[in-house]
Amino acid sequence: MTETAMTETAMTEAAGSAGEVEVDVASLPGGAAAALEAVLMVAESPVPVERLAAAVDLPVPQVRETLGALAAEYRGQGGDGGGRPRGFELREGAEGWRFYSSRAHADVVARFVLEGQSARLSQAALETLAVIAYRQPVTRGQVSAVRGVNVDGVVRTLLARGLIAETGQDPMTGAVLFGTTGEFLDRMGWSSLEDLPPLAPHLPGVEEAAALGIDD
Repeated sequence: MTETAMTETAMTEAAGSAGEVEVDVASLPGGAAAALEAVLMVAESPVPVERLAAAVDLPVPQVRETLGALAAEYRGQGGDGGGRPRGFELREGAEGWRFYSSRAHADVVARFVLEGQSARLSQAALETLAVIAYRQPVTRGQVSAVRGVNVDGVVRTLLARGLIAETGQDPMTGAVLFGTTGEFLDRMGWSSLEDLPPLAPHLPGVEEAAALGIDD
């Protein structure tokens, strides 16, 4: 499975859409909604609500309310959208607000994006990423112990993609600890690590590796 397919599938299954908002976008102060849409349309990464408020020169509470109303309108739940769901969504992730393709059409988007795509995460990279996500903070050696193979090259790939980062050092061994990033959460469509499916019990090995002194 490619990185994009993994992302879109997880986004389709992830729970936690923005709460129901009963505000009609048309009733908001003139230009506020349009200004926020314009900023978000050109943003290349998630934007915190505080930064959006500074960009449009409005109070944070008003901007948060406007974003919630826009998100509801795009879901066909208010405003002048006539109740018609859109092909995109506005959601708040771990690092801020961003436009995403609609979860309802994740399979269509995945087929389109994957057609001719070459930058893919290998199965080894996906497995390594899963171990780090569920067992973080974790050392390279502990991940290798779980997977049964050397993961140096795969870890470098995940670091380059911005999906994981160094989070410190093991106090006992001094080995570098790794964890997932906000970029990982946003690509998965999650707000926090609490959104991870309950898979951790099926990834044994890190504690056993530590007990045996297997480390970087």
